[in-house]
Amino acid sequence: MATLSKDSMEPDQTDIAAAHQALPHIKAYLARHALDREVKLLVEDGDGDEELIVPRAAVEMLARILAHMGAGQGVSIVPANAELTTQQAADLLNVSRPFLIGLLQAGEIEYRTVGTHRRVKMSSLTDYLRRDNENRRKAADELTTLSQELGLD
Repeated sequence: MATLSKDSMEPDQTDIAAAHQALPHIKAYLARHALDREVKLLVEDGDGDEELIVPRAAVEMLARILAHMGAGQGVSIVPANAELTTQQAADLLNVSRPFLIGLLQAGEIEYRTVGTHRRVKMSSLTDYLRRDNENRRKAADELTTLSQELGLD
């Protein structure tokens, strides 16, 4: 099972500028070649040009990374099968560790125990976040509907 690495890429001003410059080109390419499953990259080096073929998903991920970097945000890549400590999981959710433990005990997020320690799969965290976002969206829609019915809008 993969573990979470603390490696994070914090962009400086040069990185932010480069990300701003590259992102529109990558987005345009992906839009023009929407059905392609692979992307050909041309790499220029001192020995001449070399063509690389990479999965489209990798280039889409690169576009997401560039968008975050362009906004000055640090970026980390976490494998879907990574197992996190409760503190790492709490940090990713931006909640306290005791709050996370409560979610685990309530069955909101799947986990397993290793000895006396809890381990949370990244995929379980993303499932929880997806469900939580859906619930928030539904609640906001209900409030909007209620507000319109009461003429408060």
